[in-house]
Amino acid sequence: MEYTPGISSMAALLADAGRMSMIWALMDGSARPAGELALLAGLSPSSTSAHLAKLVEGGLLALETRGRNRYYRLAGPEIGQAVEALASAALAAQPRKLRPVPVSRGTPLALREARTCYDHMAGELAVGVYARMADAGWLAPQGNDLAITESGARGLAALGIDVANLRRKRRQLVCACPDWSERKPHLGGALGAAVLELCEQAGWLRRSKESRALHVSPAGRKAIGEIAL
Repeated sequence: MEYTPGISSMAALLADAGRMSMIWALMDGSARPAGELALLAGLSPSSTSAHLAKLVEGGLLALETRGRNRYYRLAGPEIGQAVEALASAALAAQPRKLRPVPVSRGTPLALREARTCYDHMAGELAVGVYARMADAGWLAPQGNDLAITESGARGLAALGIDVANLRRKRRQLVCACPDWSERKPHLGGALGAAVLELCEQAGWLRRSKESRALHVSPAGRKAIGEIAL
């Protein structure tokens, strides 16, 4: 069984601003070398190495060796979902007097509309996709989890997403991932990753090199807005 950090140990690891900066830089699902993470977090190489060792030992990061180079990435999609949920909870816990405008209005527009959350899409467009799938009956509660219904499987097949193939993946099929900018759930799990892959392959979305923002084409904005209608 893979190790999953407990709430208290995870919170302790993320309490440090430098470690949180490195985690946040990896929320796009990328793998980055220690030197790049050091620059992004504003830390010295020795301090970065110590922090990265703690994050790997704590189960938040995984280390990849590529030849002579070492790269760090999030240990799994559940880590990205947990960090996104913590960010949402932290914003909700702020005193109202510190937030004179709604959080979504204070979020950069590009990030608010569409961004990556580990390997799936977050933001306004992603929240809309989740809501329409739920309203159309493509998704249904199953205990404390979500399930893809028969009509949902047919609708997804029409989009080019093979639900049977997704079920064979060794990860959660579908989940409601808290969205920190919209304060509503977006689509996570293997299905969320498949939807993002579909949108990228269709040319509707393009990743940014500077941030987690996803550039949305005019045709993509229309097409994504019509998913599950």
